[in-house]
Amino acid sequence: MATELNDESQTNEATAAATSPESSVTKESKSDADNQVPSTAVNSSQVQIETLKVYKPGELAPAESIYTHNANAAVKLRMGTSGTAAYPPETLPTLFARIAKNYSNAKALADKRNGEWKFWTYEQYYRDCKIAAKSFLKLGLERYHGVGIMGFNAPEWFIASFGAMFAGGLGVGIYTTNSPEACHYVASNCEANIIVVENQAQLSKILQIWDKMPHLKAVIQYKGELQERKENIYTWAEFMELGKDISDDVVDAIINSQAPNQCCTLIYTSGTTGNPKGVMISHDNYVWTSKVSFKTVALAMASHSGVSYLPLSHVAAQLMDIYIPLVGAGCTYFARPDALKGTLVDTLKEVRPTALLGVPRVWEKIMERMRSVSQNVTGFKKRIAIWAKGIGYRGNINIMNGSPPPWGWTAANFLLFRKVRQTLGLDRCLHCFSGAAPLSQETVEYFLGVNIPIYDLYGMSESSAPHSLSMPGNFRLGSVGKVIEGAKTKISDPDENGNGEVCFYGRHVFMGYLNMEAKTKEVIDYEGYLHSGDIGMEDKDGFLYITGRIKELIITAGGENVAPVPIEDVVKKEAQVIGNCMLIGDQKKFLSLLVTLKVKIDETTLEPSSELSVEALNVCKTIGSGSKTVAEAIADEKIKSYIQTAIDTYNNKHATSRAQRIQKYIFIEKDFSVPGGELGPTLKLKRPVVLKMYANEIEKIYEDAQTPGN
Repeated sequence: MATELNDESQTNEATAAATSPESSVTKESKSDADNQVPSTAVNSSQVQIETLKVYKPGELAPAESIYTHNANAAVKLRMGTSGTAAYPPETLPTLFARIAKNYSNAKALADKRNGEWKFWTYEQYYRDCKIAAKSFLKLGLERYHGVGIMGFNAPEWFIASFGAMFAGGLGVGIYTTNSPEACHYVASNCEANIIVVENQAQLSKILQIWDKMPHLKAVIQYKGELQERKENIYTWAEFMELGKDISDDVVDAIINSQAPNQCCTLIYTSGTTGNPKGVMISHDNYVWTSKVSFKTVALAMASHSGVSYLPLSHVAAQLMDIYIPLVGAGCTYFARPDALKGTLVDTLKEVRPTALLGVPRVWEKIMERMRSVSQNVTGFKKRIAIWAKGIGYRGNINIMNGSPPPWGWTAANFLLFRKVRQTLGLDRCLHCFSGAAPLSQETVEYFLGVNIPIYDLYGMSESSAPHSLSMPGNFRLGSVGKVIEGAKTKISDPDENGNGEVCFYGRHVFMGYLNMEAKTKEVIDYEGYLHSGDIGMEDKDGFLYITGRIKELIITAGGENVAPVPIEDVVKKEAQVIGNCMLIGDQKKFLSLLVTLKVKIDETTLEPSSELSVEALNVCKTIGSGSKTVAEAIADEKIKSYIQTAIDTYNNKHATSRAQRIQKYIFIEKDFSVPGGELGPTLKLKRPVVLKMYANEIEKIYEDAQTPGN
């Protein structure tokens, strides 16, 4: 393992001279006769490479600062003197070339097409990325300009991203849920020359805004046939043929002109608190973080199998699906586009991954599905299941505290745990992770009961994904784990309980925000620490706990700081009919709660319906309610009493002061959703949006603030 991670003896196969940071391609005035090459295309003979800078493997570009807001600038690395912090730096193309050479026949990508798995070996994968790079150059891709990629996970997504990098551009994931206006913002901000879309639905968004983007030269559609022919729009097959007259030397030269401390890709934040920011990730950010992560999970080379289904616009999905498998010569299998609508488990059962990342909502949906099935189990089988779950929970708590599992562990594994894992396709899965948002304690405890510990990954786009993580035998309930090896945590301005802003230091910390100098300086301090905006503390054993978020903190009229997420989690755990809830109370005399109910979701549009979900109906049945719709439920006194009891439980057992007690709640008739605007692409709650959308309802709560009551 160590040899593979640190071996610098294998150099990039590219040995020609390199391109400059400026564009080295020249536009032609006319398209080729066969109309397969656009008017923006270049002649490969015009690409100038002989006078340009060549970086030796591991050589860094000159840099004056640890951060920048310019895509064509370099940064100083936060190198350590020993251990993982001292790993020799390298670029992603250099790493890729070495893996493709040493593991040429290992399976790299797998996509199910026409009912059969199609595989790419590492040799084929690397070859296709170079072919894509040539075609991007032919289309006029300029150095450090964006290649937008908008579509569901597929080999073409990966190949387009690496192809852009190999050609000197920047792969830029664009959320498929973005409106045309949101697409325009991202594409304009990164000056995208080319946009790669999945299908007609995504293409139509770009067609609506193309005339507003002077930098855009071409669009490629990677699935399906084009519904109409327009200039500079190509199918994937046509695109891969465009650059056939450009030699390998040109691409190799561009690869060798890249240094580890330069930008290789952009990740746009989800924009929950304003316009998205372009997070500049360096080669070293991704290479170093991937190597440390792979070392931490301790998988053998060419042994890992993963399933790609989370949006690749998100940094955690890119690291988990693209870069960690590359470091370990593992294979990424692509789930079906309807994975989150119910087919994910089918893919998991086929692939049997060795590690799996899910956002909290994924784990919650699996939990809801399992609970729904268990409702039909009765008699002796139900008693066995309850017994085994108790053993599972206590056993994992024992393991967490360094004690052996209790008596009955082996029997419980035979009777329940093993069968559950096989049913979910997780029987080979060594590590189940959750990231992007806090995982509720209810969900954590449920999976501990079936012996599927879910380990938190904590980080942000600006830290190239993980800053801390939990691992088997090294986790605590409520904690987001320990800092990754080679990085450091600082708690800034801690209070008397040790809570302060969590700050990150290490080679995973990003370069800066594209074209946003002031925003960059706001989050990186003079010592080089990244300020996360999260409030947290470290215990004596080095476990990190996140207790709130600065921008989410509610400051009551009495001046008390209240972190909303832990309170919301308790109420949702106590009242399992609740879909979402949001604590209100900033500058108010008391706390109140907006409540939505769990409903069925339209699998095509992701719009919430007015019909209660199966789990909500089961709750209704348990408490003697006959409600089947939201309208019926919010008028039902039994539902109201059930939710009020949950709030009373929080107030009596968890509230540490009167100011932290919830005094009122109201129902919101429609559950929060991505299409509705209340949730971001990673299902994070957009609190400012909710406050604005439901301002009238919130105002009514506080109309009689002198006499709060339910």
